[in-house]
Amino acid sequence: MTPPELSDLPIRSLALNDLRHCADLSEDRGWPREDHKWGLLLAAGNGYGIDAPDGEGLAAVCVVTRYGRPHADPELASIGMVLVADRYARRGVGRRLMTYICDDLLKGIPLTLHATPYGRPLYEGLGFDTIGSAEMLQGSFQSDPAPPGPGATLVRPATAHDLTRIVHLDTEVFGADRTHLLTRLPAFADRLFVAEDSSGELIGYAAIWPNMETHVIGPLVAQDSATARALVNAVAATTERPLRTDVDVRHVGLIEWLKARGLGSLAVNAVMTRDISRLPGDWTRRWAPITVAAS
Repeated sequence: MTPPELSDLPIRSLALNDLRHCADLSEDRGWPREDHKWGLLLAAGNGYGIDAPDGEGLAAVCVVTRYGRPHADPELASIGMVLVADRYARRGVGRRLMTYICDDLLKGIPLTLHATPYGRPLYEGLGFDTIGSAEMLQGSFQSDPAPPGPGATLVRPATAHDLTRIVHLDTEVFGADRTHLLTRLPAFADRLFVAEDSSGELIGYAAIWPNMETHVIGPLVAQDSATARALVNAVAATTERPLRTDVDVRHVGLIEWLKARGLGSLAVNAVMTRDISRLPGDWTRRWAPITVAAS
């Protein structure tokens, strides 16, 4: 029997029991398996994939995370983890999957994604424009020895009572409701911290979560650079693993501070959008995403 053409293979929704195949595909392309991250993305978002015609897992996959009010059309959707098995690369399967996602499934919905230099031409061909960049940093963090000054921000571990406040602040900063993602943070992250000013108002929060041999800092939301640094110091003190994070390149001061504290640059990736000229919310308080796959 002649095997079907890749262009004829059906695209299907993925479920949590597809997690192993998603992680296998990450490994096939030389990425870490990232099972923990895949679990979050498939629970908080929607995975779509094409089964490999040889019966060995998935030929292609991506994840869509929708944001906005519950039971309403999404105000924004993020696309991430776009992967094609090496044996099917450069045969149009990635473009077929992304064309379906962008032009059929999410037609008319503002879209965003982070693109590597390798993937950027594909997304440009689908109508995405580059609006910014994010720098990926990783390394062994050296704590900031500077003592807190008078009136310093209070940074403490979050409690269950803080979750509603975090969601409220995040909606203001991100520009769209992310309740379905943020309510999973306490279980997903190893640590979740909040920052308050002298009056007790919430002015920032940060999480740190395990990813293979590293810990990832994200989300990182903060009123200003000093608050962002205080939150990073707090979460970094809870682990001995190397840290990783992705910072908007416009936050030059934080990037320089992180590099002075031991983190090095791994890559600079493009932030791209379609059907929207800029991301909603307040970028000045948005320092790092939970993951660029759900930015």
